[in-house]
Order: sequence, then C-alpha cells, then structure tokens
Amino acid sequence: MSADGVDRAVAAAATLGLTVTVTRHGPVGSLAEAAAARGIEPHQLLKTMVVRVAADDHRFVLVPGDREIAWPRLRALLGVNRLSLATAESAYEVTGYVRGTITPLGSATALPVVVDSSVAGIVSIGGGAPGVGLTVDATALVAALDAQVADVTVPAT
Repeated sequence: MSADGVDRAVAAAATLGLTVTVTRHGPVGSLAEAAAARGIEPHQLLKTMVVRVAADDHRFVLVPGDREIAWPRLRALLGVNRLSLATAESAYEVTGYVRGTITPLGSATALPVVVDSSVAGIVSIGGGAPGVGLTVDATALVAALDAQVADVTVPAT
C-alpha cells in the first residue's frame, strides 16, 4: 500500500516498454472526483477487477469506470458456468495490491488480462497505492499485456 506498490507498477510498465504518467491525488469520494483528479473523463478511468474462475485460476478484467462487468458475456468468453469477484483477501494474495490500488502492472502473479472492447485512447489505471493513477495509451497497454479484447461490460446502473 506504500510507495513500493507504485515503484513496482512503474518498473513493470517500463519493463513492458510502456510510457506512463503518474498522477497522485488525495482521497476521492466518487468516480467523477477520481476522474477529475486525474484529468480524465470517467470512462477513461479503468477499474482493474480480479475475477475468480476457479480455486487457483484468476483473471484481470479492465472495466471503464462508467461500466460494469456483464457476467453472462464474461462467462461465455471464458467458457465457464460460474465466475465471481475475488475477495479482498484473495485479490491481495494474488496481486500484492489492496483493492482500490490494483493494477495488472507489477502484479505478484502474472494473470491473463481481459479488456473491454470499449476501452480506447488515453486511460488511467490503478497505480499500486491509494490516490495514485497511471495514465497510459490503451492500445499500448493492451499490446504490452497481451490482453484479450472483448465486449464484456454494460453501462453501470
């Protein structure tokens, strides 16, 4: 939860050849506040969700801030009948990051990544610590993570 998480995420981005801009901001109370603090629109703020497929099988799912996972679509994509969000504890065990700071960059465990097909342009992802975001080009991020791009979200309700 300290700067170590940020350092780990930034180092991982550099290793992957990604150019990121680190944005640090104080506590925020909403998606709109978080996006404004990072100088982006809400749809550009990506939530990194850790999804449990099976006991030792997890995936990262990158979801625009104004959208949520469409579980039937994600199940169909992954070819399974059941999925769930990882608990806060298991997400930490798998990634080394606490909820709200999780990023696929520098994760303790390399996980396959699914990115919603609506993700494009400049985006901000978790930076490994509270109040830290990493701004990056979405196309470069998808390529660097060898992510699977698919329509797996719906507008948030």
